[in-house]
Amino acid sequence: MPRKLSQAQVAKYASDGYCDAISVLTPSEVKRCRAELEAWERSVGHPLGWPEKSKSYLLFDWADAIVHNAHVLDAVEDLIGPDILAYHSTTWIKEAHSDAYTLWHQDGPYFFLDPALHVTAWVALSDATVEAGCIHVLPGSHHQGPLAHVDAPSQNNMIKRGQGIPGYDDEPGVALPVLAGQMSLHHTNLLHTSRGNHSNDRRIGLGISYIPTSVRPTGGSIPSALLVRGEDRYHHFGAEQRLGAALSEEAVAAHAEANARFRALQDSGFAST
Repeated sequence: MPRKLSQAQVAKYASDGYCDAISVLTPSEVKRCRAELEAWERSVGHPLGWPEKSKSYLLFDWADAIVHNAHVLDAVEDLIGPDILAYHSTTWIKEAHSDAYTLWHQDGPYFFLDPALHVTAWVALSDATVEAGCIHVLPGSHHQGPLAHVDAPSQNNMIKRGQGIPGYDDEPGVALPVLAGQMSLHHTNLLHTSRGNHSNDRRIGLGISYIPTSVRPTGGSIPSALLVRGEDRYHHFGAEQRLGAALSEEAVAAHAEANARFRALQDSGFAST
């Protein structure tokens, strides 16, 4: 029996490539996580950006708590089994009345992993409504496997390389609105996009890339990952250590190393394609 999802949700993920509106954080947890994030932003005088937005769980208590949240992991376990690595995370923030967007794309081409079992958990710290620019998906598109992407960077494209799949610009897709404290789950090869935030609040979400420990990196270097549940019997990745003291000298150094290893794999992977 599934731990968190229903049998119908597990079946929907297999057929359509996603599940949506899964409750995982309490209102008090949402309030605390958002407060910690925005307190840090005030302390540095600017919104969260790179490199802190990548692998935030190695720097901040709020992100560490979400990545290890039992409700999140129970749902992920229902899809990929009990031995789970957090491979990457990105904090996605669209400011109120922002034109920030992503093109239609798949997550898989960014990560260079085999087999394609990676699941993205998108955890909302504010209401990600259609008006606020929530994710839209093409149900069942993950069955096509990885598709060719092109680079189309722009000022408002939230993906630095600007990767997208040509020919899908006119597709409306199916919206996956999630309220603060909820998450959606989607398959690594599911086509998805997001549009501008026309609401009066920031759209804040943490996208976490979870993989079973059996998955291997396929590029020319070895990235790191964090064991968040179960046992790693394969050791295909460098082992990240769970955050001790937030923003400590040790945390900053570990975060920098993990991001460097992730970027090295991306660079070697893109160079070979």
